[in-house]
Amino acid sequence: MPLKDIVSLRLYTRVARLGSFSAAARESGLAQSQVSRMIAELEATLGARLLSRTTRAVTPTEAGLEFLARMEPILAAVDDAENSVRESGELRGLLRIGMPSTMGIRVVIPRLSAFTERHPQLHLELLLEDQWQDMVKEAVDIGIRVGHLPDLAGTARQIGSMHRVIVASPAYLARHGTPTMPQDLQQHRIIGGPAGAQASSWTFERDGKVTPVAVHPQFSTNDTAGALAAAAGGLGITSTTSWACELELASGALVALLPDWQMADLPVHAYFPLGRTTRMAARAFAEYLADALARDA
Repeated sequence: MPLKDIVSLRLYTRVARLGSFSAAARESGLAQSQVSRMIAELEATLGARLLSRTTRAVTPTEAGLEFLARMEPILAAVDDAENSVRESGELRGLLRIGMPSTMGIRVVIPRLSAFTERHPQLHLELLLEDQWQDMVKEAVDIGIRVGHLPDLAGTARQIGSMHRVIVASPAYLARHGTPTMPQDLQQHRIIGGPAGAQASSWTFERDGKVTPVAVHPQFSTNDTAGALAAAAGGLGITSTTSWACELELASGALVALLPDWQMADLPVHAYFPLGRTTRMAARAFAEYLADALARDA
């Protein structure tokens, strides 16, 4: 396959994913007119319209979506083939990573500097979303998830764990009192979030004694940042990870409750979607993040 064709194919996948010729041009260092011309030439060669262009958006056609789904694994395999023979060990290409937004912003991104310096030609694209993505459809190479995984077709490995805590604002505690025992939580307003939104109870342990407490959230959100904002705003008590709320704890916006009681740690998994388990960059990222989390545990 001529090098020009590889470049055109890579450009097409980026335009299709970014929904923009200009964004793909900036990413590749080319002029927008060059990107548009190369995609048009690719469509002419294939005899199919891959992109629907309007003044507001660029979206893949039905044929374009099919082509995208088939082409991305091929380009990923090309990246792996090149990386496998590169003596320097430096990785190149594109690595798409899916993870919860708050974890990405507060835990992962601040720890990425050494990895990006080690692999300056590897483009990282983070998809930050608390809801579980369709990783095959979104061409995600590796997903980072907190908590127990549902039954999935891919493979996963645990790369760390996060301590779970319950927190509230000083203003809320001043109005409603500070719980001293887990059972006291039943008299308080509860905020449901991703770390415990679906749970009907929170479980605590001290001196070998396990104490489950039924919780009925008055306010719920599917976003960790939203749950923390609600707690800091005095809406009630929420359960989250210690890493997620370390800034609020340090500033005094939130206070950790029941320090003598432990909640079960939440596992952190690296998930590799079916068919993408052999990607070198994904494995390298998982190893790096596991080491980073272990150092800061």
